Amino acid sequence: MATRRTAKASRAIREIISTAILLELNDPRIKNVTILDVEVATDMRSAKVYASVLGDEKTQELTMHGLNSSRGFLQKLIADRLTTRYIPILTFVLDDSVKKSVETARILKLIAEERGELATDESSDVPPESPGAEQDDEQ
Repeated sequence: MATRRTAKASRAIREIISTAILLELNDPRIKNVTILDVEVATDMRSAKVYASVLGDEKTQELTMHGLNSSRGFLQKLIADRLTTRYIPILTFVLDDSVKKSVETARILKLIAEERGELATDESSDVPPESPGAEQDDEQ
């Protein structure tokens, strides 16, 4: 159960880490990464950082290794910007939920196309003319 204090700390840590990855880290291994969530323990001594990485498995593995290598630097940034008794020890976890949701959407689209539920031609975007419109043109 997240208290208001831990929820506030997790939002702040997520913001600090995201900004640092974008602007301050110079590790070439860390690219195409998004910090999705941070779970801070109630005693504020540890935090799980859920990251999503675009790319194949090798790219994801290299990025996670780079994040783990920069853990000390990120913890120092957190210590500089947060005023808490304990600075949480970061643990990075690869979160592939975004990748799974994209794959699920692709599969659902293929199934819908097979059933003919999705129109594949562009003529469906044009609204049908009303029956009275043809008669007005003839007169």
